[in-house]
Amino acid sequence: MQRRDFMLGALGALASAPALSQAWPSRPVKLIVPYPPGGANDIIARLYAQELQAALGQTFVVDNRAGAGGEIGAEAAARSMPDGYSLLFAAIGSLTIHAVLPAAQKPGYDLKTDLLPVSMGAGVPLAIAVRASLPVSSVKEFLDYARAQKQSVSYGSAGNGSTQHMTGEYFKSVTGIPMLHVAYKGSGPALNDLLGGQIDLVFETLPALSAHFTNPKIKILAVTGAARSELLPETPTLRDSGVPGFEVTTYYGMLAPKGTPKAIVEQVSAAMQAIAQKPEMKAALNKQGAVAVATTPARMDAMIQAEIEKWARVQQSAQIKA
Repeated sequence: MQRRDFMLGALGALASAPALSQAWPSRPVKLIVPYPPGGANDIIARLYAQELQAALGQTFVVDNRAGAGGEIGAEAAARSMPDGYSLLFAAIGSLTIHAVLPAAQKPGYDLKTDLLPVSMGAGVPLAIAVRASLPVSSVKEFLDYARAQKQSVSYGSAGNGSTQHMTGEYFKSVTGIPMLHVAYKGSGPALNDLLGGQIDLVFETLPALSAHFTNPKIKILAVTGAARSELLPETPTLRDSGVPGFEVTTYYGMLAPKGTPKAIVEQVSAAMQAIAQKPEMKAALNKQGAVAVATTPARMDAMIQAEIEKWARVQQSAQIKA
């Protein structure tokens, strides 16, 4: 009954939007995705685009604008006409990490002032995976092992300043263990070296790791989310593993250029909240290791601010450069 009431409320919000939003969309909407096709950001964006198309009666065209860790597409969206026909579906973790880089390395737009929050779409936890030859089978054993080594253990990431990199630095700051960061040009090369035994561990998203869940060359010790993943129900969280307060979830969500009419922002947000409640949408996201997380614009704004504050603390501690 509660779900039915939510759905009716969300659909009612769509029906009662002001006349401005009722006239929108009258032509195809461009959904900018700042990463190449095939990745988690792109897959989740396309799932929402398909459902938004059905809900709002107009085509949502995914426009992949890859480059600069997601910033080429994000800046293109920020500079777009604020008429509701150009929206951004992006990795919020990457946007907030870039927002706290030193002034000379910040992107060419301001996340807080040039883009409006619309709704989160999904959350994807990461996992800590170690090479199989490492003599550990739990996070506690890994911490004991790392502290006993004369040299720092090495962890790979998808690139300097990436969510994977910052998660590793966050883990270092919380646990106090020495770790050497090895930056790669993407998750694939980092995972290849983990499988080959050239590095000790990675902090990686579940979609990127999913092809290796049963690979005997790695061991997955824990996930970074607040709860266990349905894809890895036997794998504990880092909190459960003795790292109190540790939580990292990579969120993907919708933003609009500054100046986009409030009625349109609310219309898209209401549609996304209704879509996220659909069992088939939840199932499709779960297959990607993601969880449906749709929000009001205000709630998304609060989540973005919390991410900025968290990564600012990590940035200050690690002095990371782009």
